[in-house]
Amino acid sequence: RQAANLWAIKARMQQRLTRISGQAADEVQVIDTLPLPVCTYTRSGRDRCFKPVADYGFCSAKKMHYYGFKLGLRISRSGMIIHYPLLPARLHDSKLLDDLVAGFEGIVPADKGFIDGPRQQSLARKRNVELVVPARKNMTVKPPLATLKTCNRWRKLVETVGSHLTEHYHIAKTRAHDLWHYQHRLIRKVLSHTICVFINLQLGRPPLHLDDLVVA
Repeated sequence: RQAANLWAIKARMQQRLTRISGQAADEVQVIDTLPLPVCTYTRSGRDRCFKPVADYGFCSAKKMHYYGFKLGLRISRSGMIIHYPLLPARLHDSKLLDDLVAGFEGIVPADKGFIDGPRQQSLARKRNVELVVPARKNMTVKPPLATLKTCNRWRKLVETVGSHLTEHYHIAKTRAHDLWHYQHRLIRKVLSHTICVFINLQLGRPPLHLDDLVVA
């Protein structure tokens, strides 16, 4: 409980690391979402810990129905997590763009799940955010091939960060009896990942090489 009471300090520490490393000022930041089940799907009807904020969602990448939240991710080109909002599971990714790009101006590579023509135009016009997504086959306006290749490379970084959080930090298996403790545990895991990336940057190592960081 004492550790959980420090959640605000840990959140500020994480944000400070993004600023002093210069990563928060990166003019290109990549977005994605991760499914965050809070219990098994079969037990969701008996959940008393997260109602009414948790909801049912579907992860198309994993072909998985689940009950819980989405974790939004916005990372720099070095792989440091800049923004990580807890989002509704039910909403389609394209409906979460405003939350994911909050406080940012620049180029935002993303996958096809974020395609939303009117919203993209609104973000470009009102918030100076250029969302770069692969075009669907039936779309007539497509980004230049060179731009897409570069953005594809950056998009793989957010997939790597998502894998770190899922496989190393078991973020999809975070358990708590209330939203307050749940959010604290998410913050703690994101802070740990940010510290690792920060140390690698200071040492001149590849930022996302976390496995051998202790040896280094």
